[in-house]
Amino acid sequence: MQRPDEVFDVVDESDRVIGQAPRAEVHARHLRHRAVHVLVFNDRSEVYLQKRSATKDTFPGRYDSSASGHLGRGEAYDDCAVRELQEELGLTIVRGRLQKHFQIEACEQTGWEFVWTYSLQTGDEPRINPAEIESGAFWPLAQIRAALAAHPDEFAPGFAAVFEEFDRRALLPDRR
Repeated sequence: MQRPDEVFDVVDESDRVIGQAPRAEVHARHLRHRAVHVLVFNDRSEVYLQKRSATKDTFPGRYDSSASGHLGRGEAYDDCAVRELQEELGLTIVRGRLQKHFQIEACEQTGWEFVWTYSLQTGDEPRINPAEIESGAFWPLAQIRAALAAHPDEFAPGFAAVFEEFDRRALLPDRR
C-alpha cells in the first residue's frame, strides 16, 4: 500500500544497498531502488491487468502489471512479490507458487527501479484493493500487444518494459 512515509532502500548501479530514503525523495531525485512486477495468468493464458488508482503518485489511471510495488527497507524481492499479490489482488500464495523470471536494470522507463519479474498461473479470481487499484480484468495477449502499440500512453512504462521483455524472451504462453 502506498504510504508517503515509506522508506526504501537506495541501491547502486549493481543493486547493492547504499542507504535509505523516503519514497518522495527517492522519486524526486531519481534514486535507484527496488520493485517487483507479477503477471497473473488465468487458465485461458490471459494476463490480469490492473488500472492504477487515480491517487497513485506515479502513472495514475494507467494500466499496469497484475501486481507491482516497491520493496520496503530490508525486504527481499520474493517476499515483496507475495505481499503485493495479497495487498493488491487479495491472492494469498506461498512463495513456491511464483515463477521468478528475470531482472530489468534500473532505468528511466522503470522509474529508476531494479525490477524482478514473476508470474503466477491461477484459477483464483483476483479481488482488487480499491485503495490501490481502480479496476482490473484479464486481457488476451494479442489485445495487450495491440493496445501497447496503438496507445502506449495508456500503460505505465514499467509494465511496457516488463511485458515486452516477457514477449522477447518467449515467456508468454502463446510464444512457448
